[in-house]
Amino acid sequence: MSSSNPIRPSKRFGQHFLHDRNIIGKIISAFDPRQDETVVEIGPGTGALTATLVERAAKVVAIEFDRQLIEPLREQFGERANFRLIEADALEADICNEIGPASSARVVANLPYNISTAILQRLIEQPCIPEMVLMLQKEVVDRMLAPAGSSARGYLSVLVEAYCESEKLFDVSPGAFRPPPKVWSSVMRVTFRPRINANAR
Repeated sequence: MSSSNPIRPSKRFGQHFLHDRNIIGKIISAFDPRQDETVVEIGPGTGALTATLVERAAKVVAIEFDRQLIEPLREQFGERANFRLIEADALEADICNEIGPASSARVVANLPYNISTAILQRLIEQPCIPEMVLMLQKEVVDRMLAPAGSSARGYLSVLVEAYCESEKLFDVSPGAFRPPPKVWSSVMRVTFRPRINANAR
């Protein structure tokens, strides 16, 4: 797909493409990809984060569901030996199988608003993930981190608290995206506690 025919974000998938270079830099800084690790990026979109990930990580496994984005991503990164693109639904992908031969991988993702909670639950089920840096709708992050006794607290709060240590890193304004969403976003770090079934696959 040529640059004269830009990719249009899909309303069906709830897409808002990140374009703010300052925010991209802050996410990369928070995630801090290492030269000896495998990284999983969920929803690479137009490759805003991917470009730096493939420069700094040993291997990048990108999971993208939108077919219109597959070919542009392959054109941009397909020649990189450390890049692997998987056309799959993150709600169904077996990340622990896809990252082989690595036994673990950290995750970075800008999760679509309409299925962010479902994907988060799916990621919690993956025992090979020690840590994630995620961008979600601010309201979702605030609910996840709501303290006991808060009216905002619910199932997601309890689920995340049971398996993870979580912290909000910073908020992101609608203007950082194309098109701008109607709500603010937040970037958070999720670190998993040791899981009993980590080796039971």
